[in-house]
Amino acid sequence: MSWFEDSIMARKAVAKGEARAEASLTEAQQGKYHYVYSAAIPPVLRIDPGTVLTCETHDAFEGAITSESDKPTEKLNFPFLNPQNGPVWINGAEKGDTIAVHIDSIVPRGSQPRGTTVIMPEFGGLVPTADTALLTAPLPERVRKLHVTAEEGTVWNDRITLPYEPFIGTIGTAPQIEAISSLVPDYYGGNMDLPDVAPGAVIYLPVQTEGGFLFLGDCHAAQGDGELCGVAIEHPTVTTVRVDLIKGWTIKTPRLENERFYMTIGSSRPMEDAARGAYRELIRWMAADFGFDEIDAYMLLTQCGRIRLGNMVDPKYTVGASVLKSIAGTAR
Repeated sequence: MSWFEDSIMARKAVAKGEARAEASLTEAQQGKYHYVYSAAIPPVLRIDPGTVLTCETHDAFEGAITSESDKPTEKLNFPFLNPQNGPVWINGAEKGDTIAVHIDSIVPRGSQPRGTTVIMPEFGGLVPTADTALLTAPLPERVRKLHVTAEEGTVWNDRITLPYEPFIGTIGTAPQIEAISSLVPDYYGGNMDLPDVAPGAVIYLPVQTEGGFLFLGDCHAAQGDGELCGVAIEHPTVTTVRVDLIKGWTIKTPRLENERFYMTIGSSRPMEDAARGAYRELIRWMAADFGFDEIDAYMLLTQCGRIRLGNMVDPKYTVGASVLKSIAGTAR
């Protein structure tokens, strides 16, 4: 039996994680890509739980940077970054439910060099920004255009090739009343830039409003923990996900599982508050669904919990707190 057959998605979701229908969002079908998470945007597609959805995503710049001679400040219209496919209405989704998204595959698309990373003034983890105001001068702008293939990875130079380790940088559901920039992560998901949101994993997203309004985009070919300069290997993709719905399973913030671990995701500033939020939700999850006493789970995670840093550059920072399934499952 594969691990997925015992996943929360397979056990609890309406379609039991099965592929029961297919749908697509090509560039033509998508039409306008979106830069906010909002239930005020009309759904571009309506699907049933169990639908395998294939999306043609743009890179984070919607293809605006085409050459290493480009200057980001001249080519980009901030804050119109991280174009999102969707929104997708999931039939039957109501506030208090959870949308389960199994990431089937992420494949590069478009002409070479299809990968892009940049240095932008006052953006990044080691520079002054609007939120970290300093008198220090901004770093100079720089663009790298890179060849990316699924088979060989990202060619950085003639000595270094990074493995192709794709993931969805920005995915989430619509807030109940706000329209929030696709640059911001929070309780609904959003721009978490968490490398574990990768093929083979399932991400669970809270439903705030009828239909759920699923958005996704901003796929990365590679990224280190923290996304230090603020820009990963951004690339356009064909991303295929399996979408399902868990009725009555109410979660406060996104959760994730893969073959090895369960993870809760927190986004906040300062970074320690993101970590606290993620760990608190993990403790509550262990108590609610795995039979742990909260205080015992708190003490246990002190010894075996793991932290994954998604980004340390966005308006809010993202941290994933995880526990191995071999440990969490012992009390179930």
